Amino acid sequence: MGTSPWQTKPQGVGGQVPKVMYEDLGAQPGMQRPPSNTAPNPFNNAFYGAGSGFIRDGLGAYGERIFGSGTEYVQSNVSKYFSDPQYYFQVNNQYVKNKLKVILFPFLHRGHWTRIAEQIPGGLTHKPPIYDINAPDLYIPFMAFGTYLVLCGLTIGLLGKFSPEALSIQFSKGLLGWLAQLLLLRLSLYALGGGEAPLLDLVAYGGYAFVGIALSVLARIVWSYSYYVVMPWTCLCMGIFLVKTMKRVLFAEARSYDRDSSRHHYLLLFMAVAQFPLFLWLGYIIA
Repeated sequence: MGTSPWQTKPQGVGGQVPKVMYEDLGAQPGMQRPPSNTAPNPFNNAFYGAGSGFIRDGLGAYGERIFGSGTEYVQSNVSKYFSDPQYYFQVNNQYVKNKLKVILFPFLHRGHWTRIAEQIPGGLTHKPPIYDINAPDLYIPFMAFGTYLVLCGLTIGLLGKFSPEALSIQFSKGLLGWLAQLLLLRLSLYALGGGEAPLLDLVAYGGYAFVGIALSVLARIVWSYSYYVVMPWTCLCMGIFLVKTMKRVLFAEARSYDRDSSRHHYLLLFMAVAQFPLFLWLGYIIA
């Protein structure tokens, strides 16, 4: 069978195909070097062969143990200091009305001050505010804080000095007062025996002060002299509310409180008296 005229074969010296011209091409653009047939060395890989399964299982069990213990630690501390935010917004109209009565007239509260606990898988928890009048919520503090800002803006406007800068000053002042109330409660719990409470509980308890402050600012708008009656009243009621609440947190929830210690009584009294300068400062409108 003859050679096709269309097929050509490169010829070298003596009719041999020169291999050098194919071997020295190197890595050319658009061309791939043929794969090498070098056998893998099992000693270069520590996880190769029968030992890889044992090592992987050991590292997996060790990592799972570390990760599991770390997750439990984080969850326990998060649940200790932070609660589910949705818990604090489970309210209805009846709860809000009764809670405002407790804040503004705490001495008329004839029921107990302890929270209602319920058994769940894994421990005890407390019923949400909609089922427990003594449970803290964040709905009333946020609404009271917003009402306080609106009334501050209205007061500044009535004085003819309204400006965004003046309202922003009142906003910053309100947040700073809320933070001061939170620190006061936290330090009081620490000084009274190291009782622990979730952070959002203390945020809620501190935010209830804006109910009385907003009411005092409203009284000043309606009749300026009524402010000097409403403000001391709301301060007194807020002090009574906080004292009863902190006592409950200490020897009903933390269980680390000595009821016979006179030092503790003085600290609770100081916490109640501290409401007066706080109310005076937040009630003063900067125009």
